[in-house]
Amino acid sequence: MDPELQRRRLSEARVGRLATVGATGEPHVVPVCFVLDGDAVYWAVDHKPKATRRLRRLANIAANPVAELVVDHYSEDWTELWWVRVGAAAAVLEPGAETEHALDLLSAKYEQYRDRRPEGPVVRLTPRRWSAWSGSAQ
Repeated sequence: MDPELQRRRLSEARVGRLATVGATGEPHVVPVCFVLDGDAVYWAVDHKPKATRRLRRLANIAANPVAELVVDHYSEDWTELWWVRVGAAAAVLEPGAETEHALDLLSAKYEQYRDRRPEGPVVRLTPRRWSAWSGSAQ
């Protein structure tokens, strides 16, 4: 899959699976809403109910500031299958201009964020490597 198509599929995806690894080496995977902006991917801790505000994904990033984001498409026609994976450096942003820009982008992509802007931390993923697969020639 060519790099332009990888970026387009990642950008158009509505949900991805975020994988982080904590200090003990144990992986943790959660679905996230995100937005691609140039060479950065942003996601935010939003208002959806959580078991705790001390989220493991944030603790993992503090301990091991790397992550992987995967988006995919499934179809019973396996020639239509595809996935895109981004391996990235991860950073929890401080409040400021970049955080507000990321929240503006997330709000533009997701109506739910326009109705209720996320109040939790914003995380920037800086891609280090892209990989992809497709069940067809694309």
